[in-house]
Amino acid sequence: MMIALACASAVLSGCAKDDQQAELRPLSLQEHAYSVTKTDGGYAVNWAGLLVNRNRWHFGEHAVAVVTGVDAAGKEVIRVEQPLDAVPPGREIAFSGQAPARGKPVRVTIECREVSWREVPRIPSAFLRFPVSDVVTERLPDGSHLVTGYVGHPFRKPGNVVVTALLRDASGRLIGGGTAHVDGMRHDRKRRFVITVEGVTGKVAKTDVFAGTWGTTAKPYLDLVAGGAAPVHTVTPTTKPFAKDRGYRVGNEQRP
Repeated sequence: MMIALACASAVLSGCAKDDQQAELRPLSLQEHAYSVTKTDGGYAVNWAGLLVNRNRWHFGEHAVAVVTGVDAAGKEVIRVEQPLDAVPPGREIAFSGQAPARGKPVRVTIECREVSWREVPRIPSAFLRFPVSDVVTERLPDGSHLVTGYVGHPFRKPGNVVVTALLRDASGRLIGGGTAHVDGMRHDRKRRFVITVEGVTGKVAKTDVFAGTWGTTAKPYLDLVAGGAAPVHTVTPTTKPFAKDRGYRVGNEQRP
């Protein structure tokens, strides 16, 4: 039995090592959307996207979303290079942005340019997700959408969180998004976030909200993980101990 367990352990260890040393897969821009709206000074382009990291043992750092748009004559009227937050291993990040255009874009493209990778020093499960709850989306009289809710902080060390809402129509298609930042997060209380999403042309049927650390490198997330996870139960029980514990009396009775 000891030999069998040792062999199983060796196989698992070998699999983990091979997985970490496997060829890295590029970041994938799984979906994106944009809209063009008329403004007093010309036009504005709003965009949103979802970037996926399919590598289990590496952060994707210094990723950049390149947004370009051309007018009817083929002239470039907008070009933005947006630095994106680091993408955790085996996870995704949502992003959004807005910028003015020098003319009316008839075609807008969004591409992702990645720069570097960082191997994680801990198992992927140590990078806990930031829980989101009580999300409400409502359409405002001016046509924009207001997304509100609460985000939690699962780590002992305080930190800053970025929250992005992706709006979808009845078919599940991405039609817009917006982002807000929540600073000074602590594990002992949830914080409210408020996101305004502009430029949505379709009817919103569903909202997906993503929360993560703010920064182009993995350092903010690594610092939080190094500080340890917050305890799940933080309230001291007020009831008296049970007279029996697992069928045994509390006292001098010797347990077998």
